[in-house]
Amino acid sequence: MSEPERYGLIGTGSRAGMYITAATTAHADVARLVAWSDPNPGRLDYYERHFTDAGQPVPARYAVPDIERMVSEQNLDRVVVTSPDFTHAEYVSRVLRAGADVVVEKPLTIDADGVRRIHEAMLESGHEVITTFNYRYSPRNSSLKQLIASGGIGQVTSVHFEWALDTVHGADYFRRWHRYKENSGGLLIHKSSHHFDLVNWWIDASPVRVFASGGLRFYGAENARARGLAGRPARGTGHADGDPFSLDLSQNPAYKGLYLDVEHHDGYLRDRDVFDEGITIEDNLAVLVDYDSGVTMSYSLNAHSPWEGYRVTVNGTEGRAELEVVERGSVLIGDDGTVIVDPSAIPDADATDDLRPHGDRLILQRHWQPAEEVPIPDGIGGHGGGDAYLLDHLFHRTTADEPLQRVAGFSDGVKAVSVGIAANRSLETGLPVRYTDLELGL
Repeated sequence: MSEPERYGLIGTGSRAGMYITAATTAHADVARLVAWSDPNPGRLDYYERHFTDAGQPVPARYAVPDIERMVSEQNLDRVVVTSPDFTHAEYVSRVLRAGADVVVEKPLTIDADGVRRIHEAMLESGHEVITTFNYRYSPRNSSLKQLIASGGIGQVTSVHFEWALDTVHGADYFRRWHRYKENSGGLLIHKSSHHFDLVNWWIDASPVRVFASGGLRFYGAENARARGLAGRPARGTGHADGDPFSLDLSQNPAYKGLYLDVEHHDGYLRDRDVFDEGITIEDNLAVLVDYDSGVTMSYSLNAHSPWEGYRVTVNGTEGRAELEVVERGSVLIGDDGTVIVDPSAIPDADATDDLRPHGDRLILQRHWQPAEEVPIPDGIGGHGGGDAYLLDHLFHRTTADEPLQRVAGFSDGVKAVSVGIAANRSLETGLPVRYTDLELGL
């Protein structure tokens, strides 16, 4: 039996927990996390218990300037990057040149310069980059992929994709570092790259032209003043009673340990008011995308919906497929005054809603025939059952025997993020943007 691969980790916020847990439990036979880096030492302290509880050695700590030394001294095979989006291009490029492969959380990066930097580092180093798109692994999304690939609706002609983020999960992007476009690229990059990747993958096509419209119309100080919401506290902790838009970090053990208790190290506040001054990302977005296959997609994102989920319609020459997913039918405050931030990440966490029940449904209707429901297999764990399958393929490096091609490489990450990069440029100019205009250097 071969030795487990040696892994490093950069960035130990909440998303990193999935990889840390996997490396110390289900996938400890093939992956060993031996080194990590985070500018906030308190977060490393928080996660050390996973290793002590599992009876495993605690990973060696390295400062961010010492990433190259971490790769060489620890003889790393791979490094997982789960740091804020604006750091991805730097960290991924440095790891590649230092001699390790990279697994990077979506988005790959936030702008065209970041794509070019990573691509150059890949060419120079010969190492690979995997972008993690867990929604590809959700059985409902895999079922739609299988239906389209089987020819069930003929040749695809158009797609409509509507994504609704509710007033808890959607609001959360306006509390955190994501609220500033220079950090996240806005929701068109940070969130929508998930969705753009799904469409690229479903229809097996590449984007060639993008037009976008949108703005900040619900969150932010100007909108708050217009609705009489002025004079709010700057943060939620200690001030959240009766306010559904505030987050009290002290009420959630993970948030308390990863953010509230350690904010003195770096000054990062995880619970900022969503109606603050200075927010630069949009909360209402509409995008048109043309593909090299001739398909056109219309896409919309709303970040203040009363329910959370998505609807996808795929039209073809022989019929139509419709996927509807309800991740949270309504936002209801619990008896303890709290509500789960991201319903898709925690299965069975949805409040009961008879009219809009939690679940998913895939419908196929061919021309001249009645509609039929396509069965969707059960998933395992969070994000629509996708996380468990993603981790299995990731740590076992599954590629050859993956008929649905769910493992996303560098080019997939580029195609997904390029739609958001082009859409952001379109928002600035008011004009359509072609993929070639981005000059990504590929």
